[in-house]
Amino acid sequence: MSTYLAIDAGGTKTQCLLADETRVLARANAGTVKLMRVGEQEATARLRAMLAEVAATAGVSLGQVTRTCFGLAGLSSTAVREWAGDAVTELVAGELLLCGDEEIALDAAFSGGPGILVVAGTGSNAIGRSDAGETFGAGGWGPVLGDEGSGTWIGLEAIRAVLRAQDRTGLCDTPTSLLREIERHWKLDSLGELVALGNQRADPNHPAPDFASLAPVVARCAEQGDALAAKVLACAGVELAELVALVFRKMTVASTITHAESAAVGVAFTGGVLTHIAPVQAAMIARLTVSLPAARVRPSSVDPLEGAMWRARRG
Repeated sequence: MSTYLAIDAGGTKTQCLLADETRVLARANAGTVKLMRVGEQEATARLRAMLAEVAATAGVSLGQVTRTCFGLAGLSSTAVREWAGDAVTELVAGELLLCGDEEIALDAAFSGGPGILVVAGTGSNAIGRSDAGETFGAGGWGPVLGDEGSGTWIGLEAIRAVLRAQDRTGLCDTPTSLLREIERHWKLDSLGELVALGNQRADPNHPAPDFASLAPVVARCAEQGDALAAKVLACAGVELAELVALVFRKMTVASTITHAESAAVGVAFTGGVLTHIAPVQAAMIARLTVSLPAARVRPSSVDPLEGAMWRARRG
């Protein structure tokens, strides 16, 4: 009986599952193995421990695996591809398929068929596949150059918003709890400490601030009626809708889809922001009703691991 391994490596966590042709045998999780966030040594150690756990739980040797599909972010980087290939083939037998994390999520939603997927977790991007099987993307340029609507973007925009509010103090005051809650989350004592941390450059002794960790803080403030926090979340949804619309326009311009502008196009989503922060999802859908009326957004998020397993089994 053939055995298949699926791995999904995101910006905050890594997860995998072992399965045969019809059944899931075991699952396991680990911290992120994204090389932009952890070094190769740590990433390899985490991957090794996770795979050992899933194999032990399933009672299956990694030497029995027929095919592995490894979906991870940053696959356009030669260093990432080389590390992923070496790390898995050293531990696991069989064929290895390397895919972008957005590709496996797209397959989880549409099983190789046409549609558009928007990803909003630590980072963000959108990918679409036409009836002809061609793919088109938008976004995904990283936390400094892009990732609009992502958890990192929300954290950064929240800080920028409170700093602009500080500048307007005495002119056009907008009461907000964001500054206090951000300082509390990061255990800071002053605005000066926040500014210093926000502008801190990453080095081996001082990692870059985890702006994405502020997204739940912003969501909580918005739930409590903070208008500034709500505005940041609404803007995130608009940015994500724009990514979807851009991908659809690319597909249309390339004349690779059979949909007319008025025909329905499936839109799916994944990632913690769109899954767990309802105002962002609502704002994205509201924007799409205007910018892309043909969009039909699926009501719940997709599990990228299902797409990775679909690819592993299919070959």
